[in-house]
Amino acid sequence: TSERLFIDYNTGVIVEDHIKAELTDRYLSEIIKSTKQGVGAAMADRVLRRLRLAREYIELKKFLIDVPLTVNEGLERGLNVVIEGTQGTFLSLYHGTYPYVTSRDTTASGVLSEVGIGPKRADEVILVFKSYVTRVGAGPLEGELSEEEAERLGLVEYATVTRRRRRSALFNFNLARRAAMLNSPTQIAITKIDALYPQAKGVREYSKLPREARKFIERIEEELKTPVTLIGTGPRVEDMVDLRGEKLGID
Repeated sequence: TSERLFIDYNTGVIVEDHIKAELTDRYLSEIIKSTKQGVGAAMADRVLRRLRLAREYIELKKFLIDVPLTVNEGLERGLNVVIEGTQGTFLSLYHGTYPYVTSRDTTASGVLSEVGIGPKRADEVILVFKSYVTRVGAGPLEGELSEEEAERLGLVEYATVTRRRRRSALFNFNLARRAAMLNSPTQIAITKIDALYPQAKGVREYSKLPREARKFIERIEEELKTPVTLIGTGPRVEDMVDLRGEKLGID
């Protein structure tokens, strides 16, 4: 509803023509393995200054607000604001494995820029890692596991948009270090630790994690010089080891 969902006036709108353009683009379909949702075509139109924006659609009028102004005013009033980015660092148009990337910058800096918040406004930057690496479609994946090996290790996933099976590899510390360099995190979250260490499933206290899982977390902290404060141990919201209070003094 318009009381819960808000859209910035300058949000670009993807239309059917954008989707059709990507569906018929052989390079995107066969080489890049795009999700073909029309995002890239819409962004190209934006660069060419011909993309229609949300403010041009009467049916969206009741949802429209000035997002940068609203968020910055909220920060001035002392409100807590959480901004969530999408996709991985190495799908960034500028810092990823080009040309096998998405159509925008996915780093923390890029996310702040899109929302209209200056970098000094961010009190905390949480860099989220999965306990192993995945990617959909084409592009490099160092240490890629065969489908059989991924199944044996329990690292099978399907993409949320395309439903294609994701390619998998074990955690890559070189990629992690570069992601940390590009995002300047103040803390790190690790998800799906239970996929690597099934005995961790549902655990909510750090001391109760399997020894090997704790060693893995400690190595990440040592290599990236950043505290791991959130550890996902299962699919439920409560399946989480929360160390923010202990390590950062954050309630």
